[in-house]
Amino acid sequence: MPIITENERIATIIKAGSRTAMNLEEIIKLEISEWKASEELGWMYVGQRYYANNPDILRRKRLVIGEGGQLVEDKNLANNKLVHNFLKKLVKQKVGYLLSKPLSIQTDNTAYQELLQKYFNKAFLQALKNLGKEAIIKGKAWLHIYYNDQGLLSLKRIPAEEIIPLWRDTEHTMLDALIRIYEVETYLGITKTIVTKVEFWDTSGVKRYILSDDQLTPDFEQGEWDSHFRLLVNKAEGGKPGEKLYNWERIPFICFKYNDDEVPLIKDVKSLVDDYDKRKSSNSNDLDDLPNSIYVIKDYDGTDLGEFRHNLSVYRAVKVTEDGGLETKSLEINTEAYKNHMEMDRKDIYEFGRGVDTQSDKFGNSPSGIALKFLYSDLDMDANDFEAEFQAGLEQLRWFIDQHIANTARQDFSEETVDFILNRDILMNETDTITNAKNSVGIISDETVISNHPWVTDAKDELKRVKEEREESLSDYPGLGGENNVGKDDGSED
Repeated sequence: MPIITENERIATIIKAGSRTAMNLEEIIKLEISEWKASEELGWMYVGQRYYANNPDILRRKRLVIGEGGQLVEDKNLANNKLVHNFLKKLVKQKVGYLLSKPLSIQTDNTAYQELLQKYFNKAFLQALKNLGKEAIIKGKAWLHIYYNDQGLLSLKRIPAEEIIPLWRDTEHTMLDALIRIYEVETYLGITKTIVTKVEFWDTSGVKRYILSDDQLTPDFEQGEWDSHFRLLVNKAEGGKPGEKLYNWERIPFICFKYNDDEVPLIKDVKSLVDDYDKRKSSNSNDLDDLPNSIYVIKDYDGTDLGEFRHNLSVYRAVKVTEDGGLETKSLEINTEAYKNHMEMDRKDIYEFGRGVDTQSDKFGNSPSGIALKFLYSDLDMDANDFEAEFQAGLEQLRWFIDQHIANTARQDFSEETVDFILNRDILMNETDTITNAKNSVGIISDETVISNHPWVTDAKDELKRVKEEREESLSDYPGLGGENNVGKDDGSED
């Protein structure tokens, strides 16, 4: 199937819309309306809310049957709301496992690798970790490529809930166009107000609007249209410096996905986390309510049950008539059933969340390397999908960097082969690993042995230091090997 260009697609949309009196602005409004009502956006907000420790249990009410059989809130009952932020732990575990170590860039072109290292630096590593966190929480994360005020190629993470992508293909790999909707605080006179701004990006530039009362109007203050970026140019002799407008051949936004389905982690574990919070909170409520038990009273010398509870709590006593009495019926909690249910919930959360439960008793006996690999198998499989999607995003980012280098340094590296390797922070049994490395000396290369040693972070630097130490050691003993004048006749006599 032939791929149509972005301009052809937009032209087709506008042409189809013209038959129903829809222009580009009407199409943008329709896309925004559908996005706001979409399940995808809803899950993004749910993931963000749960990561911020604001789950559904915090809105729980203790309900009882009131008059007429209707459920009403009873504020006299205990209503503990215990929050367990499994989502944050799983997110940090995945990000730490895959994105905490420096990114490795492998290419045969040394000059090109040195250039790439300047862009994929420590600041980028921090940005990559934030992209990873957001991708897990929301299913995807977006990176905007732009030039800052100093003319430097820069990167900025844009919240995923602000981006409405118009994809060219069903695999969601190439963008036809992109809509960004976001809110900014501004002042009208002395009154603070919220303004909703809309941007429509395609390969011809960016159109800016203000959305108010379901109407789009051009954003004249910021500029109703602009190119992707501008460069200062010097005009002819005697002329003043000016600006030249440029557009990328691609839309300068890159989608970093958690998985190919673009599904956030919360969708897989929410029901389990909610049940865990609910059961734990209900058990806490039962423990609070249990001392009161159920009271059976006969011939109570009072007016109502409210007065009875007051006298019992304040005076620790109640008055009854001659034949009256008071007894309690204890409420028993099935501790074993509760414990089993909670353990199954916790196990399911880590299984379907594809994480590692560090409270597992399997960690208590210094497990071997093989046992650790088994414990980390789910996390490792999830990291495989995660890494594949992020490598695709890094390859798209590389395209923009290559274009920038070609435009500024007049060097073309677009045909070079580059591998981006995300180094995993794997828990290991150091004793086993060091022993295996030692036993491999002479069988495989020294670089491979050193790179797999748990104390080494940079194999090349470590090899260099080892060589220097050996040369220094030999220099202390001039009669040993190398260029130390062994057997040289210096003219002296014995």
